[in-house]
Amino acid sequence: MIFTCKPTLFFLLFFTFAASFSQEKQVSLLFVGDAMQHLPQVNSAKTNDGTYAYDSCFYLLKDKIASADIACVNFETTLGGKPYSGYPMFSSPDEFAAGLKNAGFDIFFLANNHILDRGRKGLERSIDRLDSIRVRHTGVFKSVDDRNLAYPLMLIKNGIRIAFLNYTYGTNGLEVTQPNVVNYIDTSTIKNDILTAKLYNPDIIIANMHWGEEYHTSPSPAQKKLAELLIKNGVRIVIGNHPHVIQPITVNCTNDSIESVVYYSLGNFISNQQKPNTDGGMIAEISISKRDADSPAVIDSCRYSLAWVRKFTERNKVKYRLIPSPENETEIIPAMTDAEIEKMNTFVKNARIIVGQDLPNLSATSFAK
Repeated sequence: MIFTCKPTLFFLLFFTFAASFSQEKQVSLLFVGDAMQHLPQVNSAKTNDGTYAYDSCFYLLKDKIASADIACVNFETTLGGKPYSGYPMFSSPDEFAAGLKNAGFDIFFLANNHILDRGRKGLERSIDRLDSIRVRHTGVFKSVDDRNLAYPLMLIKNGIRIAFLNYTYGTNGLEVTQPNVVNYIDTSTIKNDILTAKLYNPDIIIANMHWGEEYHTSPSPAQKKLAELLIKNGVRIVIGNHPHVIQPITVNCTNDSIESVVYYSLGNFISNQQKPNTDGGMIAEISISKRDADSPAVIDSCRYSLAWVRKFTERNKVKYRLIPSPENETEIIPAMTDAEIEKMNTFVKNARIIVGQDLPNLSATSFAK
């Protein structure tokens, strides 16, 4: 954890900051990392009648997700239709998007390196299917006109106006087909988009960035430089994805106020990746508020929690389930084997070290057996 305010003050802000007066307007934000569908996950979700079911993957996190006023996910796949496929060219069942919506997600970020895996058809079908289930999305568009009409994504919640931006470093060498638009990282474009966002008089601007080097637990110089540019130009919350592992959080404070926060990488939300540090991810939980209509927005808190992907076999079928990591040893989660507990403990320990808060391993007594 990197911060530029006093440690004692930061501790208060990060964990327990609460305004000393009643806030008239407040919004809670939640962000998760890469929601992926490798082929083993697709096969796992298939039911006897040929449809696909995902609710069992998310149900232990559903209350947390649904409790946020706005919950956002990095949708790192396409809804390109059959035949379904995993890495390296993703196309997932439509039910995967529906499962994420049912879990409580409101906004899908689409600008990522896999959005063109099924070409123009995959991009446009993804947009159409998300529109059909009334899910807000941003980062890619059918045309320049659509981008001009819908970007930046503006959302008003509890009287607070929020502008969402979304960009990717690339699309694995695949070129976008006109008239489609993919938001690539280009500093001139980003600066212009921020200026456009400011015309809508947002209370806060948030950027979701698909950037960095895969499997690196430290942000690259390019990430740091781009984060500085974003903040300098008016973005106050930066959420990073793509490395498939967690990276540190940087919080910038002035006196007793959080000016901006950068979560360099949230890691994987759900995937088939099981190597160290890839088998789980960070959940960013941010609260913003305004004292009244004429006051500036304040970032009250910027916290995080962790979720681990349990890959297990039940009734001769591989299954995937997100397990929220307990914050203390009194919390109870479903039964797991000793080997699973050890693997989850390793993920949690490594994640805390990466972020900068090293906590001891959770013991087996944390879990119901």
